[in-house]
Amino acid sequence: MTTPRIAIAGAGIGGLTCARVLQLHGFENVTVFERESSPEARQQGGTIDLHADSGQEAVRAAGLFEQWRSLARFEGQEQRKVDHATAALIEHEPAEGDFRPEIDRGQLRQLLLDSLAPGTVTWGLGIDSAKPGEITFLDGSTATFDLVIGADGAWSRVRQALSPAVPLYTGVMFVETRHDNDERLLDLTGQGTMVAGGDGLMIWSQRNSGDHIRAYACLRAREDWKPSNTELRDLYAGWHPSLLAFLEGELIRRPLYSLPVPHVWEHTPGVTLLGDAAHLQPPLGVGANLAMQDAAELALAIAADGVRDGVRAYESVMLPRSVSFAERTNPALLQMVGERPIHV
Repeated sequence: MTTPRIAIAGAGIGGLTCARVLQLHGFENVTVFERESSPEARQQGGTIDLHADSGQEAVRAAGLFEQWRSLARFEGQEQRKVDHATAALIEHEPAEGDFRPEIDRGQLRQLLLDSLAPGTVTWGLGIDSAKPGEITFLDGSTATFDLVIGADGAWSRVRQALSPAVPLYTGVMFVETRHDNDERLLDLTGQGTMVAGGDGLMIWSQRNSGDHIRAYACLRAREDWKPSNTELRDLYAGWHPSLLAFLEGELIRRPLYSLPVPHVWEHTPGVTLLGDAAHLQPPLGVGANLAMQDAAELALAIAADGVRDGVRAYESVMLPRSVSFAERTNPALLQMVGERPIHV
């Protein structure tokens, strides 16, 4: 029997997880297409905690649980909440709670890349458009497959084959800063995550490996707002100086988008979606886990039932689940930052 030709758009953790599980089950004709030129083309984001019932199950399905466990930071489960005016500790959840250790996104991605058969990922070949069983690449070439899987994120090109939906701005922006070996910020953040909030504003920081901190100012703002450091600090007037230190350095704008809810589509043989391509929602701790869960479940369904029936079975579970999460995370984001407009 001929092995189905499967194309996966996007070499993020979702697409790579899907490729890995498919290869474990004997699917040799799997190719991942990535528009970026190499794994090092850009930084891969901060740290993520893998949940026992989703991300960790996907790592198990990929046969990488012990390797992941050796890289995971169990102390990274620590969570702190501090007062925005005094920087005093209000709540503290030490790392003994749920088994959700942290791992840098880049480390997890590299673990998945290293697990794939040589040549699985084609770098530097972006997708212009897709339709069931066919991809048109940015260089004008086309290729046909038994299945095209869109794991190409928020601005998915594959999504257009199934749905006219496009991401909508939520009205909330994260402004990211990065800090290395800053003892002030490391002490405030602790081993995991720190959050402070007040008057419709938040600062959220994460400790990554190597004493690297990623921090985020979270607030309602215009989609095109481009703050200066001075403007951002002025908005946080009255906050404790030690927290304002998180706002120093280069500012990286991250407007938050989500797909309309519910985002569903009619099953169409030859094409499907996973992760943010299927159900983009605010980054409140479930996106990476859902992407990996989608990826593993899709691959396992194909292994069990074949491409056509497997995709149908996967979508029958994934779509209701993603709608349920989106119905909760979108309101939760607005509740986090309150109703007061900052920039209109």
